[in-house]
Amino acid sequence: MPPSRQAVREYSYLQFPKPNLPLDQNMSNYATAPDLNVADYLVLGLATWFVREDGEVIPVKVIEPIPSSALEAILKKIPTSYEKAYATELGQVMTADGSIQMPAQVFDNEAQICQDFEERAIAATRTYKVRPEATEHIKVGETYTDFNFSLEKKRILNAARVVKDDDNVKQHSHTHKVL
Repeated sequence: MPPSRQAVREYSYLQFPKPNLPLDQNMSNYATAPDLNVADYLVLGLATWFVREDGEVIPVKVIEPIPSSALEAILKKIPTSYEKAYATELGQVMTADGSIQMPAQVFDNEAQICQDFEERAIAATRTYKVRPEATEHIKVGETYTDFNFSLEKKRILNAARVVKDDDNVKQHSHTHKVL
């Protein structure tokens, strides 16, 4: 006789002590991502964003994780704001306590780290675990620069959407009437 749903539900909430084992590359040391480990593949991109100040648009260099789907799309030569991409391992840029260290030989000191870097790096790393074939485009430790770099569509960091009455679309007079 199979166990009742209640019994299964109670069993799934039991807490088992974690064994005290030494950390290796097959084990996670990321509290927020137990499915990841330090050797997992990650691509970081150097993108040009813009900040709007007093009517002017000022360029800003930002380092951000690139998910596998975005990498595969921009490798097909679609216009992108990425100047370069660097393949690395998660443990090379993010420690277990969440501190972030960028490879100085790849990114200049002027580049800023994107907002929510830790969460975005974890999410991007998971995309490469799901699509391991995407890791073949750029080998770990290599930098790729042959993008179709374009700033035609500007990515604005501090964009504010102001809704005005003029934005309302006029509807036909019979739209809300029952005929």
